[in-house]
Amino acid sequence: MMMTCPTCGKKIPYDKGNPWRPFCCERCKMIDLGHWAAGDYQIQGAPGSADPEFIEQELERMRREALEKSKD
Repeated sequence: MMMTCPTCGKKIPYDKGNPWRPFCCERCKMIDLGHWAAGDYQIQGAPGSADPEFIEQELERMRREALEKSKD
């Protein structure tokens, strides 16, 4: 499967052997980390504002789906 590096846009194979995945290289990974450190990227919402009940429901749904797929 091919994907695009989120930093430079280069097409690369999505491979578990790539230590910088989803980036194409360490340089692109470090550029992205720098953006996070500089505050260029933000996750909306107050810290700790995730709904624990919703998270538990989603985890349970994902467990059921994984179990169903493993039976196939």
